[in-house]
Amino acid sequence: MSDGKLVGIVLVSHSAEVARSVADLAKGLAGGGTAVPVAAAGGTEDGGLGTSAELIAAAAASVDRGAGVAVLTDLGSAVLTVKALLAEGDELPAGTRLVDAPFVEGAVAAVVTASAGADLAAVEAAAAEAYAYRKV
Repeated sequence: MSDGKLVGIVLVSHSAEVARSVADLAKGLAGGGTAVPVAAAGGTEDGGLGTSAELIAAAAASVDRGAGVAVLTDLGSAVLTVKALLAEGDELPAGTRLVDAPFVEGAVAAVVTASAGADLAAVEAAAAEAYAYRKV
């Protein structure tokens, strides 16, 4: 468990609308827990489809409460953009991790777990476990 600081969550999609919608869904399903800082970083600065290093960095800074930041992505170039930012070393807050998880299910698991006050490792593990969610 954390020292009262909550893990921040950043949701990176090629679409601003998708990122916002998944953030809203995850926060809504987290229910009555503590409000987790969640930011959507979708699309490009001009509102098009794609990913933006600047939007991702700004989103991560906005949710950083000192307990780490979990970043979940949708598709290929979103992953590559986050990896490039992490490699730069000073573009994202200390304790930022790219989480290998399905975008929607992982986001919900991450936000629910973070709302319980879990640390970054537990949030990452919960999101990654979402790969095991079976539908049939």
